[in-house]
Amino acid sequence: MAKQDRAIRTRRLILSAAAEVFEERGFPSATINEILKKAGVTKGALYFHFPSKEALAQGVLSEQDGRESVHDQVCKIQQLIDTVMLHAYRLQSDPMVRAGVRLSLDTQAHGLDRTRAFAGWSKSLEGLLAEARVQGELLPQITVEETADVLVGAFAGVQAMSQAMSEHGDLLVRTSALLRHVLPSVTHPSVLATVEFGPERGEAVAEVVDRPAAGELSPVG
Repeated sequence: MAKQDRAIRTRRLILSAAAEVFEERGFPSATINEILKKAGVTKGALYFHFPSKEALAQGVLSEQDGRESVHDQVCKIQQLIDTVMLHAYRLQSDPMVRAGVRLSLDTQAHGLDRTRAFAGWSKSLEGLLAEARVQGELLPQITVEETADVLVGAFAGVQAMSQAMSEHGDLLVRTSALLRHVLPSVTHPSVLATVEFGPERGEAVAEVVDRPAAGELSPVG
């Protein structure tokens, strides 16, 4: 068991180091030697877990996918908002998430499956929108697959713009503005009146997700 725990710790250490290097340098410029130096492990230890730089990058992308999800909300539009705002908050505060986003948006990251992150996001939001439809929260003309794709694409653009303009410093404000503009075309005014999507929502959701045995966030406040 101790050997297995040590291997798990080593893998996490390597992934954390790789995330920092990928986030700082981008995939094409990052080198295995830089990651080894930052992780403080041997080349053999790294290659035991990840046989190539591409495998390391895919590991970072997978690790990002496995980050905590929001708690269930009675209102599924609120849960969708919380999912997006939590990701925006994590992007500001979590190097693994920042690295995953940079890898996903890096057109020079040849050899990586960059579709997985976008497809996963679309599927997640599509599921929430489908539940929202069942509960009568969506406008009748909405197609959940199309709306999910539009939200993911728009959010990716907001992330890229925020990174260029402020190194993600204003991402929560921009994400809140995106939702404020998009959601009125998706959901009923009566639903919008009950949800919270201000810039502070991301941190509030993170506090609940990170707190053991946390309860559900209230829709407002």
